[in-house]
Amino acid sequence: MDKFTMIIETPPRAVGSTIATGSSHQKRHALGTPNADRGTPASAKRALKLSTPRTPSQADRFIPNRGAMDLDMARFNMARDVSTSSGARENSTSHEVTSPNAAQYRKQLAENLLRDSPSANTTPSARPRGAKILSFKPARSPSADSSDFPTRGALFSPADSACASVGKRKAFRYVPQAAERILDAPDLVDDYYLNLLAWSSSNVVALALGASVYLWDAATGGIEELLHVGGDDADEAAGSGEYVSSVAWAADGKHLAVGLSGSEVQVWDSQRLKQVRALKGHAGRVGAMDWNGATLSTGGRDGAILNHDVRMRHHVTARLTGHELEVCGLKWSPSGRQLASGGNDNLLHIWDAAAMAPAAAASALSSSARVASGNAPWLHRLDQHQAAVKALAWCPFQANLLASGGGSADRTIKLWNTQTGACERSVDTESQVCALQWSQHDRELLSSHGYSRNQLCLWRYPSMTKVAELHGHSARVLHLAQSPDGATVASAAADETLRFWKAFGGPKGEESSKGGCKGSGSGSLERGFSSRSMSIR
Repeated sequence: MDKFTMIIETPPRAVGSTIATGSSHQKRHALGTPNADRGTPASAKRALKLSTPRTPSQADRFIPNRGAMDLDMARFNMARDVSTSSGARENSTSHEVTSPNAAQYRKQLAENLLRDSPSANTTPSARPRGAKILSFKPARSPSADSSDFPTRGALFSPADSACASVGKRKAFRYVPQAAERILDAPDLVDDYYLNLLAWSSSNVVALALGASVYLWDAATGGIEELLHVGGDDADEAAGSGEYVSSVAWAADGKHLAVGLSGSEVQVWDSQRLKQVRALKGHAGRVGAMDWNGATLSTGGRDGAILNHDVRMRHHVTARLTGHELEVCGLKWSPSGRQLASGGNDNLLHIWDAAAMAPAAAASALSSSARVASGNAPWLHRLDQHQAAVKALAWCPFQANLLASGGGSADRTIKLWNTQTGACERSVDTESQVCALQWSQHDRELLSSHGYSRNQLCLWRYPSMTKVAELHGHSARVLHLAQSPDGATVASAAADETLRFWKAFGGPKGEESSKGGCKGSGSGSLERGFSSRSMSIR
């Protein structure tokens, strides 16, 4: 309050005393008469003007804008219960000031966006948590055994669970670089186009050495001579010049098919050491064979492939002609629906088993007519190899996947989709590919090689990166055979040795139960003979 106002608000008695004692000029100034400023000094006039309040030029009354107001909110605030003290209301989180329109909006938002349909009797505390779009509270990680998302437990598992899972990961598998067993195999024929090694489901290895076939029991170490071509007279057999050109075990692990250089195929009972069947039909040596149930497929130097049903008198059920030169590779797919054949003409054929089956009416025809009726065209004719195709292996874990290997002029491993005939991958091995074996337990492929490095290579599928390289043979490794448990691989080479390698891992979480080379340095293999100096004769 300024000086002028203070003088005016002075009680009348005080004012009267002031006027009585003051001068006439002071009296006029105090009373505020119209002529009070006459004769007043300039400094007093300026002070009077500065201290006098100005009259506002605009209206002093507030005019509200009704369009910017929320009347519902105002009505709600006026009608709500104000009995609760302000301090209690501030400390309580359950009393939220919300207009009816905002409450209706939140209800529709929860029903449409958050899939939450609270009933009229449902309280906010009983509704599901996490029904807000933005939640700034730390959410609890879902349980590791959540089933709504397969990898959710792995992604959001606690730290201790993550550490525990590290120990469960697959440990790095060590691949021994040295052979587990080495056996002498004298008189092994050094011929790339032959198949002289086979391992049965009963854990017996069959190996052809010259004119003889020997059986070696991997569980007991026992050795038996199954047959000798040309009779018991060694001089007569040597004069005939006939030798064993291929061997193949049936799925029962009991019967062994033996192909001879004189074009005949014999079926032997390995338990009784007795021949049970003789099959003819080829015009040259039989270098490749494989079983499909009771059907034995044979490939010869004449370029023909014959299917023999060993249960029938007229055993030839189909004759497949597609190769111009010797057939050196023959493998049935695990499903038995496709047959792969490789030849010295650098060709790879895929045959359909359904097209090989003779017609029902052909059962009454003669043998020659049956052969003609079984003549079937190939499914795919693949000519990308630049050398003979002997090494063939069907993938056990992926249908319609075939691996093939070429000779010294090709040196590649090719992976084929036999459904479409497309080559999915080709790897240059820098040496002659003699044999291939897929692992039964891992995505790995083992290859044996000849000129010029004579090694075994382990490849990781599908990248086809080299996992390990095994050395030990001094000549080309012509044949491979896998044990029934899938852990051990036997290799026969032109250096006249038979070596056993722990190239593949065994069944996960269990010991090998189906056999293989038992023990290391002791056990049944050491009974009565040295593992290095023993000769299979």
